[in-house]
Amino acid sequence: QVQLVESGGGLVQPGGSLRLSCAASGSIASINAMGWYRQPPGNQRELVALMLSTGTTNYADSVKGRFTISRDSAKNTVYLQMGGLKPEDTAVYYCFYRSGVTYWGQGTQVTVSS
Repeated sequence: QVQLVESGGGLVQPGGSLRLSCAASGSIASINAMGWYRQPPGNQRELVALMLSTGTTNYADSVKGRFTISRDSAKNTVYLQMGGLKPEDTAVYYCFYRSGVTYWGQGTQVTVSS
């Protein structure tokens, strides 16, 4: 089992920045991928950023150049640095860890509004 605890969401003005954190505990040795999805109001959950255990990253086209995924292995934490935020980035953001089974964080609300 893997437990994930997210933090860092909130209200930010367009053009602003936020950093989301996702701290993992439990059986994480077999994790082969981690990252972030988001679910905008009234829409399906979509992949935002992915990092493989090799360090390879992948991003949704809508966030390329604005968002950066990173990890601190010593702290078992994955981050999503978000910059140049737009109203359409408003969503509940969920972190995940995957090892054949996908574990999810509880979700954190990000609202981009003036």
